[in-house]
Amino acid sequence: MLTRQQMAMRIARELRDGYYVNLGIGIPTLVANYIPEGIDVMLQSENGLLGMGAFPDEKELDADMINAGKQTVTARPGAAIFDSAQSFAMIRGGHVDLTVLGAFEVDVQGNIASWTIPGKMIKGMGGAMDLVAGAQNIIVVMTHAAKDGTSKLLTRCTLPLTGMGCIRRILTDLALLEIVDGAFVLREYAPGVSIDDIIARTAGPLVVADDVCEMRFC
Repeated sequence: MLTRQQMAMRIARELRDGYYVNLGIGIPTLVANYIPEGIDVMLQSENGLLGMGAFPDEKELDADMINAGKQTVTARPGAAIFDSAQSFAMIRGGHVDLTVLGAFEVDVQGNIASWTIPGKMIKGMGGAMDLVAGAQNIIVVMTHAAKDGTSKLLTRCTLPLTGMGCIRRILTDLALLEIVDGAFVLREYAPGVSIDDIIARTAGPLVVADDVCEMRFC
């Protein structure tokens, strides 16, 4: 299975020059460390930062410079800092080209559940509801199954929804999939992972693409 770093490296391949990109809490934040050479993107954080850089080393550490997940970050040259109202105006206005989010569940209708699990203490939805409604392109990054082995790729989400019909691509620790015509389509599989294993761990309908291939990271 892919490590968190490998998942971030694979997502970084989806970045295009000139993109404005929002990185969600968790694995998505690691993408900032793997932006390909020659690609100029502006990373946006909903707490009020446009132009987020990679994670800092000890010399660069500034406790007041944080992302939406309260992690310390750096700011690239030309960065801007502003209030969260302006940040959400960017998101709601459709000015984010790509957002990368974590999730608890995704289903074949493109629905996403990412903000609460009944009976568990969860911080809240944050900016996810606005991001899935306002971003032009969304990629979900998550483990293929929960710790108990239960699939997170379902026919229908069982948890409260964050957004409906908004997800088209999912990267898990096993595979890259797209949602097409009410099914998950397997596009890439992680090195060392069999297609049969992916099928076994996917609860929703799964179609193996004719051109399915092993995943690359650069």
